[in-house]
Amino acid sequence: QVQLVESGGGLVQPGGSLRLSCAASGFTFSTYSMRWYRQAPGKERELVAQIFRTGGFKNYVDSVKGRFTMSRDNGKDTVYLEMNSLKPEDTAVYYCNVNVDGMEYWGKGTLVTVSS
Repeated sequence: QVQLVESGGGLVQPGGSLRLSCAASGFTFSTYSMRWYRQAPGKERELVAQIFRTGGFKNYVDSVKGRFTMSRDNGKDTVYLEMNSLKPEDTAVYYCNVNVDGMEYWGKGTLVTVSS
């Protein structure tokens, strides 16, 4: 079955950096686009970044452009989210997502807290 396992969250000061990872299994990873979402307290879940199968095309929500970089390693069935210049408003649970044949799959999420 499809499984997505996020890791790498934690507490970081404003201006700091974190690298999130999402290890995938149960599907042919290299043939699917992957996405990172986040959900801040009291807010709806929002799409942060997505990357196409080969990694050649990516897009980002405006609020993270120039600060976050999504990448993938199709040999390791893993996607990453490199987050730099973190702000308190980036505080959220970050989720990995894939749509496989019309079904949405989610990881359990990893908490990122940006605070001094």
